[in-house]
Amino acid sequence: MPQRRNRVRRQLAAPFVAAVPTGTRTRTRLHVSDQDASVLWQAGTFLGSLAGRDLAVRCAEGRLDPSEQADSKRERKRTMSVQCSSRQAGTITRVSDEQYRMADRNLRKVRDSLRRRVRAIETRVSIPVGEKQGRTRGYATPAERYQKLNRLKSLKADLVRVEQDIAEGKVSVVRGGKDLLRKRGGLNAEQLEEWRPRWEAGRLFLIADGDKVAPWGNYTITWNPDKSWVEVVLPKPLAHLANRPGCRYRLDCEVTFSYRGDEVAAQAATGAVHYEIVPDAGTGRWHLEASWKTNPGPFVSLEELRAGPAVAIDLNDGHIAVAVLRADGNYIGAPFTIPLDLEGQPAAVRDGRLRAAVTTVIATAKKHGARAVTIEDLDFEEARAEGRERTGNRPSRGKRGKRFRRTISGIPTAKFRNRLVQMTSNVGLSVIVVDPAYSSRWGAEHWLGPLREQHPETTGHHAAALVTGRRGLGHRARRRANGNRPAPEDAGRPAPARARKPPTARPAPRKRVVPPGAWPPRGSKTGLPDRTTVRNQVSQDRAAAPTERYPRSLSDEERYLPCEG
Repeated sequence: MPQRRNRVRRQLAAPFVAAVPTGTRTRTRLHVSDQDASVLWQAGTFLGSLAGRDLAVRCAEGRLDPSEQADSKRERKRTMSVQCSSRQAGTITRVSDEQYRMADRNLRKVRDSLRRRVRAIETRVSIPVGEKQGRTRGYATPAERYQKLNRLKSLKADLVRVEQDIAEGKVSVVRGGKDLLRKRGGLNAEQLEEWRPRWEAGRLFLIADGDKVAPWGNYTITWNPDKSWVEVVLPKPLAHLANRPGCRYRLDCEVTFSYRGDEVAAQAATGAVHYEIVPDAGTGRWHLEASWKTNPGPFVSLEELRAGPAVAIDLNDGHIAVAVLRADGNYIGAPFTIPLDLEGQPAAVRDGRLRAAVTTVIATAKKHGARAVTIEDLDFEEARAEGRERTGNRPSRGKRGKRFRRTISGIPTAKFRNRLVQMTSNVGLSVIVVDPAYSSRWGAEHWLGPLREQHPETTGHHAAALVTGRRGLGHRARRRANGNRPAPEDAGRPAPARARKPPTARPAPRKRVVPPGAWPPRGSKTGLPDRTTVRNQVSQDRAAAPTERYPRSLSDEERYLPCEG
């Protein structure tokens, strides 16, 4: 029987409480008239052209130090202020700088991903086909190895180009979205008519940074909560479209925030509010988004959260496994599953279903009096960086590899975690983040059986969620024989040692008399002898009982006596 390899268990990271967001964002719909929509479209198109030219100038300047960046921003703002207000120019230059920094950061991530892929292919190519060195295997067939060599050349060429762009500070930014631009080449005339409004809507620029000294927190885009009107400052070439003094245009519709309207009004009266006017080319609707900075509430320590129940969740592809735990680490009620079908859905539908799932988790926490939600610290950054070149325990080639990569891409780990932290902080809950290592394995080993005794529909994902919750509450994954926590009178005494059975003696391994490969010849069905010693031989070969045994071995003269008769 082959012996299992003793692998070293990696050290688990300590749990921590996720930081609460420091900003708030909400939106409402603008029921604009045709005249309002036309004015907003012209203003957004003109400011979008200014933003595009400013972004091109900023990308051409390359990487700058803080002093050079301040000088560049001041000069670009002075040049742009001829055609728009200084506040609009300041917002455009700020957005251009942020887009450049984001593009430079993404380019460095692409370089790291290419390096990992190149390193993985070079490691496997150095091993002969079909062989294994340590924990790394060579490629299965010569054909696969040849294809990987060609891919290695392509990846190295891309890596050289990316490293050269990083050294020169050269980035690539597409206003409107690179994905939308790539769809342009394969469209016919009819599809192009549907594509162009979306492209133009993505390139509009109707953004205004807030100012706490301005009326109602913003001078460029102003919302009056008392009278429910919105005014927009138009660029100087569009001053003839203004219907209010100061080159301002007031929308005909009334604007109210149905969600967090009181908070927006309070912030507008006391501080700065950031506004964005966003069109939806598919439906023809316009929306007004408001955001501002908030002061985080008092920090809740991990020890305080562990004093009460907690809701543990295990995020998977297509569903979320939920388990509720008491402070002692035992589960409450039956674990359940929240469906999460996101594959092939639009972005708005995916976000709505994530919100609905988080709402269910929050309702469960309120029902059981929990103050914390425990999740795993998952990001799949390494798996996404290496892609199909990833090796190890996870499948990387063939149909199983494609299925695994599709599963990884279908799990919205970052979006779900951000949405969960935002929504739980609004209702006074905290999020505990734990290390995901061995949660599925130990859950199936220690908790799946006991759970199925009471709840037969329990799956391994529910057991993994239970282990995640126990880690967040400070317990180990395995249960104690006499409970999770000792009694108060026994807390100061060490736990009694368990009685262990003496190990059973194993027989000594057999040694082959004939070395491997020497006998039997190829194609023979005769098995090899497995005896450790040569026993006494009988004098005849027949079914009857032996008549004589030789207590000693025969000499050469006795062994070769001639036969008589």
